[in-house]
Amino acid sequence: MRISKTVDSGAGRAYPLGMTLSARNRLEGKVVEIQVGGVMAHVVVSVGKNLIESVITKRSADEMKLKVGDTVSAVIKSTEVMLEKS
Repeated sequence: MRISKTVDSGAGRAYPLGMTLSARNRLEGKVVEIQVGGVMAHVVVSVGKNLIESVITKRSADEMKLKVGDTVSAVIKSTEVMLEKS
């Protein structure tokens, strides 16, 4: 893993920025909706004509300072991807 910088999480832990990931499926899009609950945040990302939904911790959303309109990458690491023919 190549680390270019670190960021303090506020809890005494440093997380690497600019990491090399093994996931090969990266889709760039815009955040169109965020619903924050007590512990989790539901984030909807528009990728082209499609929507990708992700549930992340509220803490992660806060640390990323996520807001509607932000450009993000949805990084998908999965051993199983289902396809449907249109």
